[in-house]
Amino acid sequence: MFASVLRMSLSVLLIGLSGFSNALSAEAPEFKLDGQKKQVKLSDYRGQVVYLDFWASWCLPCRNSFNWMNKMQSLYGKEGFKVIAVNLDESRENADKFLKQIPAKFDIAYDPQGNTAESYDLKAMPSSYIIDKNGQIIEANMRFHTKDKEQLENKIRNILRPPIVANR
Repeated sequence: MFASVLRMSLSVLLIGLSGFSNALSAEAPEFKLDGQKKQVKLSDYRGQVVYLDFWASWCLPCRNSFNWMNKMQSLYGKEGFKVIAVNLDESRENADKFLKQIPAKFDIAYDPQGNTAESYDLKAMPSSYIIDKNGQIIEANMRFHTKDKEQLENKIRNILRPPIVANR
C-alpha cells in the first residue's frame, strides 16, 4: 500500500525536485529486510561507507541510477564502499523484471510495506543516503540526475580517502 500511495503522491512532487541536502549527522535508522541473496541488515555494514538507495520498478530515474551504482560498487567496493538498494514495489515480481533488464552488482533488499522508507522520511524516488562507517547519515539526495553523478562520487571518494592535512 505504501508504494502505491508514494507513487501517486510523488508523481506531482517529483516535477522539479532535485538536489542534495547536507543532512545533519544523524544515526541511520536500522533495518533488517529480506534480500535478493541474503537478509540485509544495515548494522552488518558498520565499518563501511554505505550508499543506501530507495527505488521502484516504475521509477524512470532509477534506471539511470542503477548503472551508476553498479559502476560505483565496482570502483570503490574494495575500499570499503557498499551499495544497498531497497525496493519499494508491492510485488517482488515487478522488481525481478526490472532486475532482469538492469542487473544489480550490489545488495538488493525488499520493503514492500514501505516501513524502512518511512523511517528514512522518504520524499522522492529515487532517494539515496550516504552513511559513514559509524552509521551516521552524512548526505541525502532526492531523485537522481546525470548532473548529480560527479558530486555524489566526489563525496563518496572523500569519505573513503580523506584528504591528508599537513601539520604546520
